[in-house]
Amino acid sequence: MPIESSRFTALAAIGVATLACGAGVAAAAERPISLTQKPLVMRLSKDEFRIAFGLKSAQDSPNGCSGVIRYRVDWKTDDGTTRSETKRVNYSVSPHASRAITVDRQYFDTGEGQHTTDVVKVSVERIRCLDAGAHAAQLASAMRPLD
Repeated sequence: MPIESSRFTALAAIGVATLACGAGVAAAAERPISLTQKPLVMRLSKDEFRIAFGLKSAQDSPNGCSGVIRYRVDWKTDDGTTRSETKRVNYSVSPHASRAITVDRQYFDTGEGQHTTDVVKVSVERIRCLDAGAHAAQLASAMRPLD
């Protein structure tokens, strides 16, 4: 049974308005955050690593914030194969805290533990931090029933 075009147009308009409203709330609630130092790489086995990120918020938030770190890892196997991968790790900063830490677990190999790998470089491409209160308001707004 086909959807009436006017009903479809109305639903599409509501969807676009919801996305635009949500994007405005998120942009307004983004907080400045930075790394406290370069990411720390810890080897656990010949191809398993933990990568730790220390974070410092530029301002105190009564609600805390949460976000995503997007980073790139350049690594190399003992046979000379090199690779570069983009990864993401989530984190959260507690209310009234100015610092946090998050750790990501990664395996780097071309053949399930067949090689010893070395992480050559870790570089952060982007860090985003959204105020937890604004994020909750954004979710509540998106979940309210349509009139």
